[in-house]
Amino acid sequence: MASIVTIPAFPCNKTCSFSRHGLSRRYKPPTFISRTWRSTPIRAKLKEKTALEYRKLGDSDLNISEITLGTMTFGGQNTEKEAHEILSYAFEHGINALDTAEAYPIPMKKETQGKTDLYIASWLKSQPRDKVILATKVCGYSERSGYIRENAKVLRVDAANIRESVEKSLKRLNTDYIDLMQIHWPDRYVPLFGEFFYDPLKWRPSIPFVEQLKAFQELIDEGKDSLNDIIWNASEHTQVRYIGVSNETSYGVMEFVQAAKVEGLPKIVSIQNNYSLLVRCHFENMVFFGRAWNSGTRNLLEAAVVDLVEVCHPNNYNIGLLAYSPLGGGALTGKYLDIYSEAAKRGRLNLFPGYMERYNRSIAKEATIECQKVAKKHGLSMVQLALGFARDRPFMTSSIVGATSVDQLKENIDAFMTTERPLPAEVMADIETTFKRYKDPGML
Repeated sequence: MASIVTIPAFPCNKTCSFSRHGLSRRYKPPTFISRTWRSTPIRAKLKEKTALEYRKLGDSDLNISEITLGTMTFGGQNTEKEAHEILSYAFEHGINALDTAEAYPIPMKKETQGKTDLYIASWLKSQPRDKVILATKVCGYSERSGYIRENAKVLRVDAANIRESVEKSLKRLNTDYIDLMQIHWPDRYVPLFGEFFYDPLKWRPSIPFVEQLKAFQELIDEGKDSLNDIIWNASEHTQVRYIGVSNETSYGVMEFVQAAKVEGLPKIVSIQNNYSLLVRCHFENMVFFGRAWNSGTRNLLEAAVVDLVEVCHPNNYNIGLLAYSPLGGGALTGKYLDIYSEAAKRGRLNLFPGYMERYNRSIAKEATIECQKVAKKHGLSMVQLALGFARDRPFMTSSIVGATSVDQLKENIDAFMTTERPLPAEVMADIETTFKRYKDPGML
């Protein structure tokens, strides 16, 4: 595996080192001096196709491809036949993991809920189950999606909801076990889906972290107990093999890990959060959120928070990042820059008014245009720039990439396999310049 050199958003003055799975990545911050003007831009090299890489997911024994297939359009925008074609192409080209959820397809509707799983199940019938890493999700707190449960007006992440979710998911997917069961969003209040700042007034009582983990432990133990007399490796044939979180914060991750450690319960192995060229601050190293006057030193200090990148580091809690929307809901393909193009008209942001509207805001479009300029300067498509960037992040385990056609999926996979690895330092420098000007432009 090639070493990955990245330029951090906020360079330090010392040599920085990041290690994952025994691979050391060292970076010496540049000295910013005047440079000789180049008459021609440095271009990223497009190579012959190489194989996808595979990475261990947190503390699990899951060796996951650097692309995970997202499936939330199956049963909504995609027919069963189209879903099967996309799934087959993905797994024929090295992808070994797919991500679904009990809430899918998206947008969530009572009439279509669960169709994604049914389409996956009919495809799985012809596949060797042990060659497919199957990840799904249980809904978090919701007052609007009670239809997902038999008798509930409000969804919670408690023992009853978790059990019903797992049992129904197993039935829909027609499988004996789930490789990774994730909490789709927390039971407690957190800013979600584009919201950036925490509102203390929205705090509400929530299901204790220990109680949530105990519910998963019961399902893991029951799966093992039911197979005690079978020769198979029981750890590979439980109802739930591993658990993870999604749309989670540093506080949530630390509480789950601490509860597991103290109570001897299953530890989360992954976090599925939004991450892309347009959404970085919630996960990445330093988030500057204000300035304060230090009366003692009489200096103006910028306040910063070191967030999930430190918490999830392999030498700390070792939580693998599964990044969703690495193309910013399709915005980073550039198709929405021309609102009258056929691609834009067929896109989700136009098909479903209000959906991911944060990417349609003028400031987000400005940032996308700047990313387009960076891509063009270095001889890359926007897809190659966006997915190459996500691919090369030292804290990335797998990028969740969805597609509504085989052609889209092919372009996405090719971006991983042909774009120079890692992206040249000149490309990363231009990305960071854009980021410093437009920090998370889609935040609400």
